[in-house]
Amino acid sequence: MLKLTNINKSYTTGDFTQQALNDVSLEFRKSEFVAILGPSGSGKTTLLNIIGGLDRYDSGDLIINNKSTKKFKSTEWDAYRNNCIGFIFQSYNLIGHISILDNVEMGMTLSGVSAKQRKKKALEVLDKVGLKEHAHKKPNQLSGGQMQRVAIARALANDPDIILADEPTGALDSNTSVQIMELIKEIAKDKLVIMVTHNADLAHEYANRIVEFKDGHLVSDSHPIKKNEAEREKYKIKKTAMSFLTALKLSFNNIRTKKGRTLLTAFASSIGIIGIALILSLSNGFDIEIDKFERDTLSSMPIMISEQAMEMTEEKIEELNNLDKMEEYPSKKVVYPQKPITDEMLHTNVLNQEYIDYIEKIDSKLLSGISYTRATALNIVTKVNGQYRPLTLTQMEFSGLPKKLDESKDGVIESNYDILAGQLPVEKDELLLMIDSKNRISNRILEALGLDITKSEISFEDIIGTEMKLILNDEYYRQVGNFFTLNMDYDSMYNSNNSLTLKVVGIARGKEDKKALTSTSSGLSYTEALVDYVIAKNKDSNIVKAQKNANYNVLTGEQFINNDDGAKTKDTLISYLGGDGVPVLINLYPVDFDAKEKVIDYLDKYNEGKDINDQILYTDLGDIISSLSGSIMDAITIVLIAFSAISLIVSSIMIGIITYISVLERTKEIGVLRALGARKKDITRVFNAETFIIGLCSGLLGIIIGWLLTFPANKIIEALTELPNVAKLNPLHALILIIISMTLTMIGGFIPAKMAAKKDPVEALRTE
Repeated sequence: MLKLTNINKSYTTGDFTQQALNDVSLEFRKSEFVAILGPSGSGKTTLLNIIGGLDRYDSGDLIINNKSTKKFKSTEWDAYRNNCIGFIFQSYNLIGHISILDNVEMGMTLSGVSAKQRKKKALEVLDKVGLKEHAHKKPNQLSGGQMQRVAIARALANDPDIILADEPTGALDSNTSVQIMELIKEIAKDKLVIMVTHNADLAHEYANRIVEFKDGHLVSDSHPIKKNEAEREKYKIKKTAMSFLTALKLSFNNIRTKKGRTLLTAFASSIGIIGIALILSLSNGFDIEIDKFERDTLSSMPIMISEQAMEMTEEKIEELNNLDKMEEYPSKKVVYPQKPITDEMLHTNVLNQEYIDYIEKIDSKLLSGISYTRATALNIVTKVNGQYRPLTLTQMEFSGLPKKLDESKDGVIESNYDILAGQLPVEKDELLLMIDSKNRISNRILEALGLDITKSEISFEDIIGTEMKLILNDEYYRQVGNFFTLNMDYDSMYNSNNSLTLKVVGIARGKEDKKALTSTSSGLSYTEALVDYVIAKNKDSNIVKAQKNANYNVLTGEQFINNDDGAKTKDTLISYLGGDGVPVLINLYPVDFDAKEKVIDYLDKYNEGKDINDQILYTDLGDIISSLSGSIMDAITIVLIAFSAISLIVSSIMIGIITYISVLERTKEIGVLRALGARKKDITRVFNAETFIIGLCSGLLGIIIGWLLTFPANKIIEALTELPNVAKLNPLHALILIIISMTLTMIGGFIPAKMAAKKDPVEALRTE
């Protein structure tokens, strides 16, 4: 009936490999009592686990009723354990949160036996072991001997062919041990009983066959099977299956033992659902909040005027919308030429001196600052570890400081940044180091300033006063024939009398109440005076003069090319080299929200009566952000979705954590269920059922609390706005929220449930 052929099994821990079973061949009769003896580590328990299908052999074969198990799938092993094997463990391994009767019925439940038949059979075997009157007690209400009798009853309930007993009397006193051994001996009259024990006296007294192991080898067999004893039986095993209802019952009984934790978990999970009702009730407050946000925050965002702007006229927007109205997947065999709408919407601003003069006439009381970004090269050379090298603007993360217009008021920097050390730059040779909200700055900048970036922190005192050199064009570039190239003699450039020493005079960090605008700002900032100085010095440099007159010149290093492509390329190159002061970007910083509106009116007046090509379009960042809300109802919907999503996602994560804790707490139960033949999907189903119950409780609790909160919310809203009965809970919405709650909790518990299913049954059974 059961035969082991050349079985080998080893375990590897790190670099150490232990051979638990070494080429073991052993055959058993249909009904006999076999005791396996041997010292600790001899392979006894490993043999039992392999026979029971809890562990897999490395090589050899386990043959059941003339059927090889070499190609057994996981589900076949589950069915084998459920139908053919009954386990009796030293530590009983009963499921503590269900009754004795339910424990005994579990194997039959997995086999799909009807509830009526299960109960009848379970009571019969409990009567056989003398515990019928204790059927509805919990395991912790019994003595050790009684719990072992329950384990025996459970092993017998599904009428298995083989009973495996691992030290069944190890945790019992002498008198109880004798009773248990007599019971097992009785079972062995019509079943194969294989018992592992250290007690040689009990083995010789009760077993009719003694098998001894040592160091993984079979060393003796008191009654081996002869060839003519071979039995011929056909292999047939019914597959196991646990219904979701059974999983629900198991999980419900487990949850019932932890009522407090379950209630708190359900309440925490219901917060997202409660929040939806509260947000709907408080929707009237959004008008005030949006207005406050616009006035306090959006007014400090700049109005941007750049060389390229998007022309968002009503006609363009309508044209863009019409694209979506065309028929999709038409059957007509034609193509429709389409000019990219974005090309038509892109507008080129001509930022000439006339417009600059117009900007400069803005009432200084309306602006806290104005900044010009010019495509002008700043030729920087720095000294790092005694070596001289050039740096690009990208490497230095350079930016211009907004120019302060009204000396009687704080400028943009003073309003939005704290000066942590030193002072604000004023002169052309002064720089400001901007750090982010965590006092961080790029190590490239610190290295360029000659500081030791291997340190974990650098003091403000070490930074203030650090220097780098700005080099003018006539020293930075040299002429070779008709070409200009970089001057590679950085040492002489750095130490030249014509170079300008730039020095860090201050360190600034964004104010905490302006975190949304300044928390990530970092880099080096220079004054407008520095740009004016560079333009004045470089506009008559040799390279600019050559570019103005030449038809073809290549400037190596910076990769600018000027040829017959047109004047625009040439003008761009001259501007970059410092030949003019026309900006590519202008930022206007209004002092407040009302001032912003006046500045916009002033900018709009410039465009009055002009052709669209001659107009200067701007980007109002504050207006863009404000328009995102659309209407008050859109804003409410966005906040509702965001709040709900965040709350429910957090709830799902929490459910996942709770389920994982439950998996850890029920690890031994997982091992017991697997030993009884539960499939991996059955284990997953048990924990999915648990999250289903929690999700249902969470949804119901959230709906009840949300509904109760509508009463005080309506009273408060009516007192504040004179709008009665604003908050109402739609029954359909309540049902949907309950379904969402159950769905999200099951999603949250899905990964822990899968982890539970993957647990090794042998390891799970060892868990205390």
